[in-house]
Amino acid sequence: MTETLDSIIIGSGHNSLACAVHLAAQGWKVGVFERAAEPGGAVKTGEYTLPGFRHDWAAMNLSLFAGSAFFKEYGEELGRNGLEFAPVANCFSSVFPDGSWLGVSNDLEKTAQRINAENALDAETWRALTAEFPARAESLFGLLGSPAKKRAFAYILFKEWRRNGTGGVMDLGRFLLASPRDWLSETFVSPKVRALLGAWGMHLDFAPDISGGALFPYLEGMANQAFGMVLGKGGADAIIKAMTATLEANGGTVTCDAEITRILIEKGQAVGVELSDGRQVMAKKAVIANVAPAALARLTGATGNKRYDNGLKTSIHAPGTMMIHLAMEDLPDWTASEELKTFAYVHLAPDLDQMARTYAQAQAGLLPDEPVVVCGQPTAIDPSRAPDGKHVLWLQVRMAPGTIKGDAAGQITATDWESAAEPFAERALDLLERYAPGARAKILGRHIVTPAMLEADNPNLVGGDQICGSHHLTQHFLFRPVRGFADGTTPVGNLFHTGAAVWPGAGTGAGPGYLLAQKLAG
Repeated sequence: MTETLDSIIIGSGHNSLACAVHLAAQGWKVGVFERAAEPGGAVKTGEYTLPGFRHDWAAMNLSLFAGSAFFKEYGEELGRNGLEFAPVANCFSSVFPDGSWLGVSNDLEKTAQRINAENALDAETWRALTAEFPARAESLFGLLGSPAKKRAFAYILFKEWRRNGTGGVMDLGRFLLASPRDWLSETFVSPKVRALLGAWGMHLDFAPDISGGALFPYLEGMANQAFGMVLGKGGADAIIKAMTATLEANGGTVTCDAEITRILIEKGQAVGVELSDGRQVMAKKAVIANVAPAALARLTGATGNKRYDNGLKTSIHAPGTMMIHLAMEDLPDWTASEELKTFAYVHLAPDLDQMARTYAQAQAGLLPDEPVVVCGQPTAIDPSRAPDGKHVLWLQVRMAPGTIKGDAAGQITATDWESAAEPFAERALDLLERYAPGARAKILGRHIVTPAMLEADNPNLVGGDQICGSHHLTQHFLFRPVRGFADGTTPVGNLFHTGAAVWPGAGTGAGPGYLLAQKLAG
């Protein structure tokens, strides 16, 4: 007997689950189908090194989720289903070759004093930015939380005009078009302050000189200053477990080890899906695909809209990422300061020029000679992730080419990830050792995850691209993934697209999934 649901959702990432939770709450019969053995997509946690050491596979920072519209509506129910956050006071920091460091805490005085020791003018600027952030945040968060419709964006700009006039609208537009280097260079004097914030651009495919990239370093800096950061208690998968339980409590289902091979289309309407075992499941109201653009093209075949089909097939992906999960005897002994052991993130990204060079090398298919290393220290905030007294480190090595054409340092000859993984990981660990001598001796176990392994585990991470498509201006806002379809609609009736590939894009904020669910069910 063929199963029939109101809605079928392909993929079980946090956007899929946010969409499913809302639809189920509105009375829809929802089924989520996941090809992997567990739900969550890139947001999952496991003992990848040694027993008792829990590592976040990819995503670690859950601040966007905690501040999302979805959490505002469903947070109480998620809490009843086990979701706990671990709040972070000392959010992110950067270390520099001369032995100094800077860090942002949710205590303004602490942050301002650190910046003042580097440059007094920059400390004044930081205070001023913090003071004006609530007013600016209204426009920026309003924009990022709006449906991808011209009317919605126009309304945000109208409100900005009412508050600050034509000049204010022009200034907002200029800021949204600015590169990280543009904004950082005109705002701060110290290269170290610029690097402290500029490192955040590398999390989202915005190297220092990429237009449109100023927004992310600004928002991360100001939001962490204002609100702090949160991690999931026990692991990032805390949100996945809670959303799954909430969905099931409302009658929805999550089926793992269930790969969808084809979306069934009849007379221009999506009517169901076919699984790899030949089974078919039908949908009365919607088939929702949380997949990379090219994967959606493969699942549907030609839709009849040549511009849309070509847009999916030619969507550009960001450079890849290598993850290094470490079980540790203790946290690194940072030369710059013992206080760094209290921070969630320590960026090894000393200046904008190095970041730009690293990005250019990865884009050219080269293993960077000095990759940007994001060192996550989750057990500094949440000791439950490791045995008593022990720790885990979460190393994100950015950027890394999905396909290796060579080595910028001229040392690694391998061009396949299976052979290049160890020497490239050693290069990243050399950087860690530079800023925290003796860190290698504290390693109890390690697990390297290459860009190729990330994609094999989750096909949405093409070439190890953790954001499911570049966020450059040609693939952002109304153009994500294709002009006219940024709201999750497709040329096929009852077929919808969600996830990081759709506006408002990557991150743990669940915006694409929640906005689509609201569109479908109110």
